Amino acid sequence: MTKLEALHREITACRACPRLVEWREEVARVKRRAYRDWDYWGKPVPGFGDPGARLIIVGLAPAAHGANRTGRMFTGDRSGDFLFAGLHRAGFASQARSERRDDGLQLKDAFIVAAARCAPPDNKPLPEEVARCAPFLDREMALLPGRVLLALGAIGWNAALASAVRVGNVLPSPRPAFGHGAEFRLPDGRWLVGSYHVSQQNTQTGRLTPAMFDAVMKRIRALLEGAG
Repeated sequence: MTKLEALHREITACRACPRLVEWREEVARVKRRAYRDWDYWGKPVPGFGDPGARLIIVGLAPAAHGANRTGRMFTGDRSGDFLFAGLHRAGFASQARSERRDDGLQLKDAFIVAAARCAPPDNKPLPEEVARCAPFLDREMALLPGRVLLALGAIGWNAALASAVRVGNVLPSPRPAFGHGAEFRLPDGRWLVGSYHVSQQNTQTGRLTPAMFDAVMKRIRALLEGAG
């Protein structure tokens, strides 16, 4: 077993946040009618992707009927449809859809992590819940050779910055602000790039379009080539 595999087993077994444990397990028991025949995952969701990835994508948390159902980040919901289609266009994913863990999807030079690993009520983990998950984020990223961090949304951006500080980076004051297309080079040499989150609220209203996401991915590809 690799260190990453051992960490993922530890993440999957975590029960540190009573509110999240109760919610994720209730969702898995009650289910959504469209998925009544599914055996929901109902546990914390570890990261997913290429262990040699130079691109680390930092999301928010599993969706109740997406990753909490399928057991893989951004798998089985509309947010994942948008994200993986964009990663496929940019050459980071083997296919444009991800519906279940065994659907054959592979990420190339990319790995997906999250600020929180359990599906939270209303898609809003509490600050103390994100703090409890922070060591998992730090340890997972430490096992990856990531050179560019893509933060999906402000929570992903802040989680990435907080993790950078915990491993010794000193940030300017005020801290770099999140924005779509925002970028900041950390003192350790890694780049942090922001994108609006791939949530349905953003993609269905046009706040985030495929063209906007593609522009961010084009910039990331350029940074990776420059970073070697």
